[in-house]
Amino acid sequence: MAHQLIQLDQEKLSCSICLDLLKDPVTIPCGHSYCMSCIKNCWDENETHSCPQCRQTFTPRPVLVKNTMFADLVEDLKKAGLPADSSGHAFAGPGDVACDFCSVRKRKASKSCLVCMASYCEQHLQPHYNVAPLKKHKLIDATSKLQENICPRHDEVMKIFCCTDQRCICYLCLMNEHKNHVTVSAAAERANKQKDLAGNRQQIKNRIQNRETDVNLLQREVEAISLSADKALMESEKMFKDLICLIKKKSSEVKQKIRSKKKTEQTRVKELQEKLEQEIRDLRQKDTEVEQLSLTEDHIHFLKNFSSVTHLNEYTNLPSTSNHTLQYFQGVIAAVLQAGNKLTNLLSDEWTKISLAVNKADVLLPQEEPTTREEFLKYSCGITLDQSTTETYLSLSDNNRKLHGNQSYGNYSENWHVCSKEVLTGPCYWEVKWTGAVTVGVTYMYNSCYGSKTERGLGTDLESWALKLSHGSYQLRHKNISTSLSGPQSFTVGVYLDHRAGILSFYSITETMNLLHRVQTRFTKPLYAGFWLPQDSQNSLELCELKETSVTES
Repeated sequence: MAHQLIQLDQEKLSCSICLDLLKDPVTIPCGHSYCMSCIKNCWDENETHSCPQCRQTFTPRPVLVKNTMFADLVEDLKKAGLPADSSGHAFAGPGDVACDFCSVRKRKASKSCLVCMASYCEQHLQPHYNVAPLKKHKLIDATSKLQENICPRHDEVMKIFCCTDQRCICYLCLMNEHKNHVTVSAAAERANKQKDLAGNRQQIKNRIQNRETDVNLLQREVEAISLSADKALMESEKMFKDLICLIKKKSSEVKQKIRSKKKTEQTRVKELQEKLEQEIRDLRQKDTEVEQLSLTEDHIHFLKNFSSVTHLNEYTNLPSTSNHTLQYFQGVIAAVLQAGNKLTNLLSDEWTKISLAVNKADVLLPQEEPTTREEFLKYSCGITLDQSTTETYLSLSDNNRKLHGNQSYGNYSENWHVCSKEVLTGPCYWEVKWTGAVTVGVTYMYNSCYGSKTERGLGTDLESWALKLSHGSYQLRHKNISTSLSGPQSFTVGVYLDHRAGILSFYSITETMNLLHRVQTRFTKPLYAGFWLPQDSQNSLELCELKETSVTES
């Protein structure tokens, strides 16, 4: 009880000038008390000597004498170990949530009650810890948004969520206009949406990671453009120094064209880079908002802000990149060297070739990967299996488009491979229907289709990439490292390859196209489609004949 009394006296023992606990308290003739230094400074700055609270004027200036009783009370307050107002944290300031029960100067609230619909400082919060009925109330961190929990129509606390209208309502709303609607408690709806929030945040993090990777690739693109262009400039300048005045003139023109082209292409790539960096910043901000929302204990605030926080702007489609930029200005160098070996009277003819070479040195980012089934089918390629790469224990049929195990040769444990006849250079797409356990992928030449039995296997070396399919599960294999993938179960997979861009993508084909994994690398040799399966007759695969369809990618 004494402890509570000291707490209540804390406001009364504060100076109304400095708003802190009284220091050397003095009481002036009107009965109000102040810190000795505060009232002295106040009177020193004014010609009249009046009380700052009641405005009573004193003539002559009163003699200030320390109030020993107040001084002792202040010392008792400090000894009680209560939080001192002089810390600056006891009273509510701009932006703080004020206690609804403080009568004189509002203290900063520490908790808000979703039942009482009020905010409390530590002093006035004590009944919620000590009084049995109040202990059952829901307390959250102090918030200034309690009014959002009140129904604007009935002035009642909203604790129900209407699934039909997707809004929060009170019990009176439920009895009237929402009588026949599907409703649940706000807590239950929040728990349901909390799961979606976790997935949404993971999606944001994945986007950030992908965008950061793309930005790094673009930065390397800029550097490669600069190196290639600088090399072209150096070779051109070296050759033209030994030529006559006419050649010097043409040299100057060549340099101007190359620099102009370099600046143009670097500007284009940097603009794209800046766009992606802005998107990363936006996604980080969105991630912060999602995290803050996921931590709030206020169900109504959560539900009201869920849609806006979880909404993501359209994902920027980025053309993929590859390390081919060193070739951009090779044509310029070749043309300059060729011109240097010609006689002066032939320079005018060779100049045309040089100009054309500079114009063709376009920094072309790889074309954008298709996004719909129709776009993928534009790159469909007719793949047939090469009989010469087929093992004895495998059988080909259907014009070399179907492969299945042949168990008639005995029970062997080895697995076998077959490659495509076709060399895959430009963008191409194919689909495979499968049963049992098979592997599809790509490989350099036939390296991964031959060798000792211990070396066999698509994806077991540096020169092949493979997707292993087995009873609805997916695994990516490369360098003999397997990575489990998630995706809808399907017995048809699509493979998209862009050799120049260094892209290899695997899709699960259901009613929609679902990306399983995308490989981003640099292919240095010609590629062939590769297939692998155990000899068991239950395992088979078939290359699909692709036609236009209205099914779109999810």
